[in-house]
Amino acid sequence: MDNLHNKAVINLMLTGNYVVENINSFLKVYDLTVQQFNILRILRGQDGLPINLYELQDHMIHKMSNTTRLVEKLRKKELLERKVCESNRRKIEILITDKGLGLLAGIDQSLIDFEKNLVHQLSREEIVKLLELLNKVKIKS
Repeated sequence: MDNLHNKAVINLMLTGNYVVENINSFLKVYDLTVQQFNILRILRGQDGLPINLYELQDHMIHKMSNTTRLVEKLRKKELLERKVCESNRRKIEILITDKGLGLLAGIDQSLIDFEKNLVHQLSREEIVKLLELLNKVKIKS
């Protein structure tokens, strides 16, 4: 029996894996994983304001328990810094460094080109429709 729903879900999973594998290959050149890149982009979006680990994890695409380990790896690369919050000494604040901002700035245009190439066979209208459909799938009933 033809199960259209099953085919749709499997195709979504395969396509998601395809995209992630390609992005991982792209980011490997910069010695970053998708998750590390996601953290740096979240921190850049903070416009210089610190964020704590729980807020950071909440904003991540892949919500996982190893965020602390990822942050530590990025700290060792000097792409972000961790510091104790002045108003609450139990709280650790995370900020992107100038080196992290520079790395992202160096990636930005190449990433735009990479993303365009990944969906180059789709028209603008098809991309808009794809986004609508994907958002529809994410809506919880």
